[in-house]
Amino acid sequence: MLPGYCANMAPVFAAKIFGEFFSYPLDFGWKMNNKPVLGKNKTWRGLIAAILVGILIVTLQSCLYPFIFFKNLSILDYTQINVWLFGLLFGLGVILADAIKSFFKRRKNLKPGDKWFPWDQLDFVGALILISLVYLPLLEIIIIISFISPLLPIAANWIGYKLKLKKVAW
Repeated sequence: MLPGYCANMAPVFAAKIFGEFFSYPLDFGWKMNNKPVLGKNKTWRGLIAAILVGILIVTLQSCLYPFIFFKNLSILDYTQINVWLFGLLFGLGVILADAIKSFFKRRKNLKPGDKWFPWDQLDFVGALILISLVYLPLLEIIIIISFISPLLPIAANWIGYKLKLKKVAW
């Protein structure tokens, strides 16, 4: 899940690094019932950054796989996968889940960045769903991922806040 976790954070870093470059909204600024469909913070820059980071992390894992330490940690054989496809699915999956969540947040009149527990902690589900199209982990692995993954966004948000990359510390 590391590619999905990193891809989920990529839009925040991309915004800091690239500023307004390619920050066009995914929803093209459209509105539904006078509310943004997704909002201005869901951008093409974030989508592209997430996909590229997903591919980068899967590629890195693939390069480390021949080392016995990493091979023993791995739940899949990186010599048998398409790293581009896996990276794409991880990055796209977390952004799609985040966009769907944003759609519903806008319907509930929640502002971007507002806390919406537990939904804010579930972007990884999008990656898990898309990855399952080409690789289905064992049930035990899915249970472990489902237990650990909701805790990671909380930690990442806190770290992002402390690094002044995020405006809220939740």
